[in-house]
Amino acid sequence: MSVPILLVTGFLGSGKTTLINDLLQDEHGMRIAAIVNDFGAINIDAALLESASDEVIGLKNGCICCSLQGDLLRTLKQVLTNNTPDLIVIEASGVADPQGISQALLDPVLWPAVLLDSVVCLLDAQDVIATPERTTDPLWQAQVKSADIVQLSKVEAVESKDLSRLTLHLNAMGKRMVYGADGKSGLLNGLLGFGTSNRTSIAGMPVQSDSRFETLEWQCKDPIPMAAFQNAIGVISPTLLRAKGFVCFTEKPGKQMVFQLVGQRATLAPRTQAGEGCALILIGEKQVFDAQACRAVLDAVVE
Repeated sequence: MSVPILLVTGFLGSGKTTLINDLLQDEHGMRIAAIVNDFGAINIDAALLESASDEVIGLKNGCICCSLQGDLLRTLKQVLTNNTPDLIVIEASGVADPQGISQALLDPVLWPAVLLDSVVCLLDAQDVIATPERTTDPLWQAQVKSADIVQLSKVEAVESKDLSRLTLHLNAMGKRMVYGADGKSGLLNGLLGFGTSNRTSIAGMPVQSDSRFETLEWQCKDPIPMAAFQNAIGVISPTLLRAKGFVCFTEKPGKQMVFQLVGQRATLAPRTQAGEGCALILIGEKQVFDAQACRAVLDAVVE
């Protein structure tokens, strides 16, 4: 019997890792293997999920649809060899077109073993309402169009009339299953059951490239001052689409914080696992984001 695959896609910072973490910790009795695909050599998402599942595998450098197809296939074969799970969840990078993953899963070698059951697209409602031009972005459109289900996230600060308008827009795109307007995530059994042995890629839809994005990987082995870090982020955030990672402050040495930035919204929260130092991934559009200038700003934070 084929092992079902749940593919989770969505634009940068839409809440994919949060959804997967909720699914892994839900009391459904299923053994789930998670494969996460981060943009950059520091796999933040795998680290965030490592306490929620016995089997979390990180694929690095972002775009499964390009050079990582072979890595994905090898990883799936590894997962299927070691105590075959009840479900495999694949998290696509926020810069990846999920059609690349769907195409990889059509490999004849995998047909008897796995079945792409459903594609769930996380959609940051607050971001779309605040940035309506997002709906014309070809990558955003590719991610939404590929989905069987659209799961809205970050709806708390969005007015109901705006959520209704967004839902109607998604319906006009052919998306009939739109969850989350009530602030709740779909349960696992509501996200599965769409599998078909003859699922194919969307005809005529080109695979989007991640070449439009620039990434910066910044690490520091020592704690840094909180005020200096906040000032640095204030300087560079206007050029960023996304930033995430772990930060250790001199005010609380030995205790890492999880830093998340989507657009101009930034949060800090305690990390459940122990850790030291700082490790960040920053992503922006190439024509806007100057990675070396941002590195200089962050380097100046180190005392």
